[in-house]
Amino acid sequence: MAIHPIEYRYGTPEMRAVWSEENRFRSIVEAEAALAEAEAACGLIPSADAEVIRKSAQTASLDRAREIEAEISHDMMAVVKAVAEVCGTAGRWVHYGATSNDMLDSATGLQVKESLALIEAKLVRLLGVLLDRSMETKTLASAGRTHGQIGVPTTYGLRFSIWAAEVARHIERLRQMRPRIEVGQLTGAVGTQAALGRDGFCVQKKMMEILGLTPVDVSNQLVGRDRYAEYFMFLANVATTLDKIGIGIRMMQRSEIGELEEAFGEKQVGSSTMPHKRNPIKSEQVCGLARIVRAQVEPALQNNLLWDERDLTNSSPERLLFPEASVLCDHILEVMIRVLTGIRFNEANIRRNLMLLHGVNMAESVMIDLTRKGMDRQEAHELVRSASMKALEERRDLAEVLAGDDVAAGYCTKEELRDLLDPDRYIGTAVEQVERLVEKLSPLCR
Repeated sequence: MAIHPIEYRYGTPEMRAVWSEENRFRSIVEAEAALAEAEAACGLIPSADAEVIRKSAQTASLDRAREIEAEISHDMMAVVKAVAEVCGTAGRWVHYGATSNDMLDSATGLQVKESLALIEAKLVRLLGVLLDRSMETKTLASAGRTHGQIGVPTTYGLRFSIWAAEVARHIERLRQMRPRIEVGQLTGAVGTQAALGRDGFCVQKKMMEILGLTPVDVSNQLVGRDRYAEYFMFLANVATTLDKIGIGIRMMQRSEIGELEEAFGEKQVGSSTMPHKRNPIKSEQVCGLARIVRAQVEPALQNNLLWDERDLTNSSPERLLFPEASVLCDHILEVMIRVLTGIRFNEANIRRNLMLLHGVNMAESVMIDLTRKGMDRQEAHELVRSASMKALEERRDLAEVLAGDDVAAGYCTKEELRDLLDPDRYIGTAVEQVERLVEKLSPLCR
């Protein structure tokens, strides 16, 4: 019986597979086989026995490990016994010189490596969609907003580019942090490698080469949980970017704004009682689940606060934290890719909102022109501010109010005022910024 929604509602099959119980078991078995292979390479155990362990370990059964755990109440030792059983006499070397978390944390390193590969691929896809949208809308002027109020124009292309640049930084962060968190260890009960002595250096180095992980420099019984905390903070950072994009889409889909809209299926239902509704439910899902991903950061940080060489308080939280944060972050990445791929633009509403204030939102353009023509900048600001307040109060066009002002009229003709109040002429370097960013970031998508 499924209980957690990531079992039946949220998550991609590939990320759920990474954090499944079966893959966890297989990752631990892979670490055990790599240990035996490394010990043989370093001359500690017979090569023939290591070869048997390498081949036979793959036949070990998760079901058998569960049976053993029910008897002995130790999950890691249950895996060791399940593997040793299928290795015949070579089984005597299984787990030789290791402690539980050498295998458990090395297995986590393998799973994190798989997880980040999936997340990186989706971030690259998301970046590609955002860059496409940036170019498609690079000249689409729209009302810029600060404090929720309409300001000078921006372009939708610039908005998408800002999101794209943030996603590109996440790709950069992911690649930079890999050596720090795709790690494993073979350091023994308290980190001294006492069971293997100086051979421990050779075994750990070779074992991690086999697994494709970075070996720790030093540790106690555990890989330092600051590494895992970085992983969870990265997921939270990605989720927050997706939350930001989702909020942007939801705001622009509000009925009174109506500039953007999520794709809506032909038979899709928006409400059980209001048949007309077309709700941004996918963006809302992204925003909602981002809260859960961010919530994993605090317990992940607390998992670094362990007694002495270790205690067990990190273990139970991590059984929840890794699958939940990884699956949900991957899920909302996939959802946001689909949302942005199918996003609809209502250019009529975009234009309507841009012109909603009858030129008042273009006041800066006039102020800058007056200053350029010789007026003191502060005087120009006050002149245009007063005219703007009058236009708003009297619900008149700013051009009309300014044309009736003798001082303003002495600097600008009506034709000049018309051009100054044209929002399409006041988007600065927005188009060039988009083009430059797309040129810079496009190689990441190849």
